[in-house]
Amino acid sequence: MIATLEGIVGEKLGETIVLDVRGVGYGVLVSAEDYGSLQVGERTKVYIHEHIRESSHDLFGFCNLDAKNLFEQLLNVNGVGPKMALSILSVGSTSDVRVAIAGGDTKFIQRAGGVGKRVAERVIVELKDTVGLDGVDLGTTGMLTAEGLLIKDEAVEALVSLGFTPQDAASVLSKIDKDKPIEERVRLALKAGA
Repeated sequence: MIATLEGIVGEKLGETIVLDVRGVGYGVLVSAEDYGSLQVGERTKVYIHEHIRESSHDLFGFCNLDAKNLFEQLLNVNGVGPKMALSILSVGSTSDVRVAIAGGDTKFIQRAGGVGKRVAERVIVELKDTVGLDGVDLGTTGMLTAEGLLIKDEAVEALVSLGFTPQDAASVLSKIDKDKPIEERVRLALKAGA
């Protein structure tokens, strides 16, 4: 089993990079985010998921272990194969995808090629409680529909208790310095929302 590959990005072809590891070029399928961040001639390490079938041996690579773990969680969903899982990871950052799943945002998941409403709903139902939002910076994801925002931000909770929708509360608070005390953030949000 190949766990990681480290080498120089030799070429970029479609959604595949060719990783030159001591003279051997490995074709590695990567997400749009990783494809954009990797540069030809750059030395890199990728975490590998091997998918072996009778007719093919595909390598799926990820610049960070978190993305590989989410990819493998997606593979456990009935009807989601490796190319579809990679397509789902390509609609946004790993954090965006985690927040969308935790928040039940089927429309975000459906933006992936080949993913219809039923598959998006299945992904959310099967992974909603297991994707884990620990370590996800909810303030930078741009996703305002996640229930995870309520858990992580007491200012959002305060605004929701005052009649704001979670989306409106998160939207208003995204424009306010999150290092300020909660009471100050709520006061400024009420002033801005009025």
